[in-house]
Amino acid sequence: MNIIAETLSRLRLEQPITFRNMTMYPIVGGSIGEPDYVVLDDAIRLGSAKVTEISEQGSVPELSVVNDSDQLVFLLEGEELIGAKQNRVLNVSILAAAHVAVKIPVSCVEAGRWTARSREFRTAPQMHFAHGRAAKTSQVTESLRSTGDRDSNQSRVWKDIDMMISEMSVDSATSAMSDIFETRKADLRRFADAFRAVDGQRGALFLINDKIAGLDIFDFVSTFQKLMPKLIQSYALDAIGPLESRKLNVKAEAANPAHFIDSIKEAVQEAFTSVGEGQDFRLSGQSVCGAALVARDRVVHLSAFRTREDQHQAGPKSASMSRPSARSARSRRNPKLSGQTGAGE
Repeated sequence: MNIIAETLSRLRLEQPITFRNMTMYPIVGGSIGEPDYVVLDDAIRLGSAKVTEISEQGSVPELSVVNDSDQLVFLLEGEELIGAKQNRVLNVSILAAAHVAVKIPVSCVEAGRWTARSREFRTAPQMHFAHGRAAKTSQVTESLRSTGDRDSNQSRVWKDIDMMISEMSVDSATSAMSDIFETRKADLRRFADAFRAVDGQRGALFLINDKIAGLDIFDFVSTFQKLMPKLIQSYALDAIGPLESRKLNVKAEAANPAHFIDSIKEAVQEAFTSVGEGQDFRLSGQSVCGAALVARDRVVHLSAFRTREDQHQAGPKSASMSRPSARSARSRRNPKLSGQTGAGE
């Protein structure tokens, strides 16, 4: 059995928690103690790590992270970085070694700015919205296959943000994703307050409008607890936005979390050397896409999303993971970005 399937088999789904049209199934089990790394939020706050542009000129699809500490630093795929020449999100999860500087692959989520607001980035309280993460995950997988790089389709990333800005009536002078979250901050806070981690929770599977959206699983309970607010906001923005009515045309059948877990186990796996420590596994299947950072003989982070071609789940199906016992208009882009985007542009 491969390490991803093995990890999933040691976990179980607990009773779901629902708020409005979003449901969270807590994922628990297989706790392995305390992390041997710090999350990026803490590393930046403590001054032991910093994220900057790669040079004075900058490059849209790359940033530099410097880890000056004696510990590993964990960077989460989809995590938003605010500042410098423009806001970005991470394309992959990374475990940065101690006392190293490494270039990290990112996507721009603020198309209308290319002027420095700060020398260093700070982490945002939110991350890329869930359906944007799903699309970007597939794009990065294809980029790895075709070029060996971890590029997103930057045009598609911008288009998805512009669509959210327009349909959610957000006023953003620079087409910044962060402005969407800021505009809907009160609604998002209600979602964040409604969901609480249960004992031993290492991850969560999310449903929106009774359809599976995706899941995130971490190696340590404390890692999930620290990053849970960002994950909740990521999925909640889709829940309060126009995603379901705009994008989906699926049968109204009951979601089956166990079937989704099986689809992750059965997905085709492709392994690539990670940007930091370990290996970057890409997962592809008829009904699922995902990625897993595997390092130090464990799955550090696994994310998986239901693909749009197969959203519905039909009939019960068993899985090794236990089922529970008893989810403004477009702003003009800065012309200075021309020629500096990733492979998808």
